[in-house]
Amino acid sequence: MEFRHLGRSGLVISEISYGNWITHGSQVEEEAARACVKAALDEGITTFDTADVYAGTRAEEVLGRALQGVRRESLEIFTKVYWPTGQGRNDRGLSRKHIMESINGSLRRLQTDYVDLYQAHRYDHETPLEETLRAFDDIVRQGKALYIGVSEWTADQIAAALKLADEMGFDRIVSNQPQYSALWRVIEGEVVPLSEKEGIGQIVFSPIAQGVLTGKYLPGQAPPEGSRALDPSGGNFIKRMLDDDLLTRVQELKPVAADLGLSMAQFAVAWVLQNSNVSSAIIGASRPEQVRDNVKAAGVKLGADVMKKVDDILGPVVERDPSLTSTNAPKKRP
Repeated sequence: MEFRHLGRSGLVISEISYGNWITHGSQVEEEAARACVKAALDEGITTFDTADVYAGTRAEEVLGRALQGVRRESLEIFTKVYWPTGQGRNDRGLSRKHIMESINGSLRRLQTDYVDLYQAHRYDHETPLEETLRAFDDIVRQGKALYIGVSEWTADQIAAALKLADEMGFDRIVSNQPQYSALWRVIEGEVVPLSEKEGIGQIVFSPIAQGVLTGKYLPGQAPPEGSRALDPSGGNFIKRMLDDDLLTRVQELKPVAADLGLSMAQFAVAWVLQNSNVSSAIIGASRPEQVRDNVKAAGVKLGADVMKKVDDILGPVVERDPSLTSTNAPKKRP
């Protein structure tokens, strides 16, 4: 395993992290989930990412149990807050009430006294930014979180948060967690340049585009049984990529990966890690062997010729529009 700093912070994390969106508490039984976490630890992964909303809070519980007995100081545990976790009107968003209640719930489920990174899972248009940042700052002061980050915020939203934090003396955001892959590059135009300037690191999710970049989805054929395309939690993310032209182009990447001695999944993860602003790429797994396969992307260097081949092959199917980031945050709380 290789390690990188989280942005310009002092926190060092594994450049491949293990995430349990969709899988733990939902698609994968607990015994299998524990086996995947053990495989991640055995392969040198120290960074684990989850969220209170995953599997209706069950994912945090499963991860907490799976990590019991591991020296806490040797781990970096990340979680998030924003999406609904209950039926109450305040069981969602980034109000002070929900943030304070949510961090306590997450710590209880994860069976830990603190998380290394606490992230705003989306931008909340219904809460003043100062209220949100003050609540996060208080959580850091209380020792319940060591660092603060965001997920799928636009460059303008990140910039506003940094400006306000500097004015108010709050802890600054150190990370952003966006979707990023060879097919989905919407952060490159605005978010990455701002982040490089301000010392923010990207912790990217879906580096293999929910499995599309493994090549298992074939043009003109139905998705394989048990795949993420058929899971209600992740299906909406993947539907826009199940296009025959896109899937045909992905098949053309197979010989490029093979020439490097990489599986398609390894190649996809290695591709996102070539971006120096990426601090870590999150992988998920339903089987331990998937973890062992994906971690082989750590430390892989892809030459400029290989990167150009990827661009030439994927070309017109790559999504680059930075405005699409804002579509991932509802204008009203869900």
